Amino acid sequence: MLFSALMIAMKGFIRQATEEQLISNEIFHSFKDYMDETGKFDELIMNFCVAEFIILLLTAVVMVAWIYRGIAPQLKILKNAANNIKEGNLDFSVASNGTDEMSEVCNAFEDMRIRLINNAKDRLEDEAEQRALISNIAHDLKTPITAIKGYSEGMLDGVADTPEKQEKYIRTIYNKANEMNTLINELTLYSNIDTNKIPYNFQKLNLSSYFSDCIEELGMDLENQHIRLDYSNFVDPDVQIIADPEQLGRIIHNIVSNSVKYMRADVPSRIAITVKDVGDFVQIEMADNGKGIATKDLPYVFDRFYRADTSRNSAAGGSGIGLSIVKKIVEDHGGKIWVTSKENEGTTMYFVIRKYLGGLS
Repeated sequence: MLFSALMIAMKGFIRQATEEQLISNEIFHSFKDYMDETGKFDELIMNFCVAEFIILLLTAVVMVAWIYRGIAPQLKILKNAANNIKEGNLDFSVASNGTDEMSEVCNAFEDMRIRLINNAKDRLEDEAEQRALISNIAHDLKTPITAIKGYSEGMLDGVADTPEKQEKYIRTIYNKANEMNTLINELTLYSNIDTNKIPYNFQKLNLSSYFSDCIEELGMDLENQHIRLDYSNFVDPDVQIIADPEQLGRIIHNIVSNSVKYMRADVPSRIAITVKDVGDFVQIEMADNGKGIATKDLPYVFDRFYRADTSRNSAAGGSGIGLSIVKKIVEDHGGKIWVTSKENEGTTMYFVIRKYLGGLS
């Protein structure tokens, strides 16, 4: 009974819908026949198309105006920014907090501006460093050149009239020539550091043998300058390292030279070199009892051209790049370097180099 009732109801619904569709079709065809008879159907269609076109055109105009209104201010900002950059002015900002495409363009432009500022700063710093290097080298070359010239003239004029005086003059000329050679070597190495082209010849070295030879050479040189050298080695005799012997020697020589420059005159001069075993590394400590370094200057001692004593009349001399060279070489050996110091007590330089553990690393 229920199924029969549902079927009857569905048939009634279909019949009613069909009748309504027929009525609608009859009304449409009657309207179309009337419009055809009066000749207005085509005109109605044309008017409808024109109205639709006008609506679409107005919509497009409104959308273009809305989009332009949104991007025009940012385009103006970018235009002004481009003009500023063309004139060399980078003191502006085009950063945007938006998330649309134009905001991304503005932020990319801002990143470019910041990069240009950083590049300009780096260039100015490089130029300042080069001027400082030229000034330092020129001053420090002048001192030995003046001495060489003076002693040479003394020999030519017959002032050195005894073999002892002649030997003294010749030795002084030789030492001053070595000073000039050291300065020129530092200048060459500085150029290599700037281009990351330091020539390394890494080898497997026996640490104890290397330092024994190094200490023997240093000892004779320091003895002539009336400086006491103490050496202690707490590393097993068979410990080896991977290092460039020439550049490792430069590290030691530069640190010792720096200590010699700043020795005190009121106490006997002393330098102590200690080699220790610290796990996978060996640690070299180089201490002196010189003038020391002020606490405020310690963070900058490895910066190029930095001097705690800024006076160029100081007898210390030097190019001002010795310790920066040391730091670069130590780091290229996979180690690190640091310093402790107290004024009027002395300075200790520490650096570590990795041991050779059976394979090059």
